[in-house]
Amino acid sequence: MRLLVTNDDGVFSPGLLALAELASSFGEVRIVAPDVEQSSMGHAITSSRPLTYRRTRIGSFDGFRVNGTPADCVALGIHNWELVDTVLSGINQGLNLGNAMWHSGTLAAAKQAVLFGVRGVALSAPSVEHAEGYRTLRPFAFRVLESLLSIDGEPRLYNVNLPIAPRGIHWTRQSVRHYDGKVITASDPQGRPIYWFSAIPLEDVDENTDRGALSTGHASVTPLRLDLTDEAQLASAVELHPFT
Repeated sequence: MRLLVTNDDGVFSPGLLALAELASSFGEVRIVAPDVEQSSMGHAITSSRPLTYRRTRIGSFDGFRVNGTPADCVALGIHNWELVDTVLSGINQGLNLGNAMWHSGTLAAAKQAVLFGVRGVALSAPSVEHAEGYRTLRPFAFRVLESLLSIDGEPRLYNVNLPIAPRGIHWTRQSVRHYDGKVITASDPQGRPIYWFSAIPLEDVDENTDRGALSTGHASVTPLRLDLTDEAQLASAVELHPFT
């Protein structure tokens, strides 16, 4: 099995090396990751300039660094390494729960894999300084990968979130929460205006969701799909407001 490992935190993130070490238990590993941090880039792709693909040794792994986004890394990785079976993205420095999925570069890399006909798995956890900081979650991440890599069928997409010391693993749905979005104005040292984006959740944790699982100390595995169609709304619209 060929496993392409990427992330959005950059090629020297401790989570990237930890994930590559886990992946090596299941097959041949190649790392292709951004040369600098690309957090919250979503599914951006680079179309206005050429990209570079430079060999970089990462621990004991053959790696390449790309001056682009996580989605760019997956596209180039699959192009330059034939017959990739699965793309693993992470381990992200910070959880990707609920609405964070919409702008997550980690999940975007896994989505890009599915768009290319390859299974995609995104993994996230709280931030650590060194790969050894993931020691307590490794057995749980291994169990998750062992299960997901054994599922046959069409390329599938999964979003996995793990606390540092999981109590167990739950299958979950996405938590769709509302936020009080804010733009906070400040000044730089020269007195020029700068802006921070901030958001405060307005609702309690829903049961059976990714956020609910993490709130009880459990890892969350959420199966996703690329089709964003609201099927119920579509059926209602066709019946009640036909364009005829």
